[in-house]
Amino acid sequence: MESIYENVSPEIAEELQQTAKVIYETRENRRVVLHFAGAADEATLLDSITRGTVVEHPAYELYLAARILGDTCEAAREALAARLKEVNR
Repeated sequence: MESIYENVSPEIAEELQQTAKVIYETRENRRVVLHFAGAADEATLLDSITRGTVVEHPAYELYLAARILGDTCEAAREALAARLKEVNR
C-alpha cells in the first residue's frame, strides 16, 4: 500500500500530518465532551436542554463545545481532502 506522503515534499507532508492531527484531536475531544454530557450527539443534547431534562448550565456550554469541535473537524477534513486533491494532480 502506497503512503499518502510518498510523492509529496517534506513540507507538504508535514502540513498534511498536522491537518490529520487536528481532525483526530477534534473528533476525540468532541466524543469526550458528548460523553461527559451524556449525549450521543449535539442534537440529542440540545433536545435535552430545550425539554428541560438536563440543566441548562453547563449543558449548553457542552453543546457549544461539541458543535465547535464538530465544525472544526469537518472543516479540517474538507481542507485535507482539497489539499490532497491539489497535490495529487
